[in-house]
Amino acid sequence: MEIKLTHIDNYHSKIENLNGNYIEIDNKTDKEPKGVSPMELLLMGVAGCSSIDIISILKKQKQNFKDLRIKVKGLREKKELPAIFKKIHADVYIDGHVDPKKALKAVQLSFEKYCSVSKTLEATAEITYSVIVNNKIC
Repeated sequence: MEIKLTHIDNYHSKIENLNGNYIEIDNKTDKEPKGVSPMELLLMGVAGCSSIDIISILKKQKQNFKDLRIKVKGLREKKELPAIFKKIHADVYIDGHVDPKKALKAVQLSFEKYCSVSKTLEATAEITYSVIVNNKIC
């Protein structure tokens, strides 16, 4: 795995993978940031990694979901540097013809076993999650 960062202007940069897919990052303290912050990128990584796991597991379980949304919030320790995440919470919303027990199992497996991003971050942050299937908390 390899990525390349190219500086654009001020704190604004483009980060690209070997396939040419890219994102832009910037400093959140700029008046008009032109990209996500690196810490937001970590939270996006949690959501993205878990979504791939959850979709894969739901497919194996033969669950017919129509929609998957994940909202991730991170709480950082701002009193000390580096200001790392101390708590990360994900709300996982799944809609469709899905057994709530199977959805919960899929999310548990992702966060507790398979998601490399969450497993990397759990060394410094408490990671929790909630599962909501068809607007009902599991």
